[in-house]
Amino acid sequence: MKEKDYFLALYDVVKVINASLEMTTVLDEIVKAVALAMGAKACSIRLLDSRKKALIMGASYGLSKGYIRKGPVLIKESGLDQKAMTGQLIWIKNAQTDPGFQYGAGAKAEGIKSVIVVPLKVEKNVIGVLRVYTDKIREFNEQETKFMESVANLSALALENARLHQALKTNYELLIAHKYRLDDN
Repeated sequence: MKEKDYFLALYDVVKVINASLEMTTVLDEIVKAVALAMGAKACSIRLLDSRKKALIMGASYGLSKGYIRKGPVLIKESGLDQKAMTGQLIWIKNAQTDPGFQYGAGAKAEGIKSVIVVPLKVEKNVIGVLRVYTDKIREFNEQETKFMESVANLSALALENARLHQALKTNYELLIAHKYRLDDN
């Protein structure tokens, strides 16, 4: 892909993020846009659970239901994700044989070869990962990694905005409910 194409793909991702505060809609559109822009088999966003022990599926595009349901990604069992949770971009040449990939057999069954993982960071905190999966061994060039880092940063910002929006909405609803109870007395 040419540099101009990455710019246009990034523009599309920004439009998606700006179009909604509904987290699932935004995440679904992001993974689709990234997979298509990268010419990849699939893309997913996994989010850190509240106990900070596992990455749960936030959205995926191009992955089978069987692969999605293969089991939780446990950080302590995934060398790949242990590195990503420190804020590093990680690339695996062949997920089917790499010992750092938790589900090598699942990758083989799904036809996944190379995987690139970019952390989603809010300030200095990693809140999840953006993954791109290919069906051939592939190295990612600097333009592709910069594109993915940009999308990951925007995705983390969108997630944080959606979280803050939901918190404000909840607080407002509680305030209104409390006001009506006071008015009723």
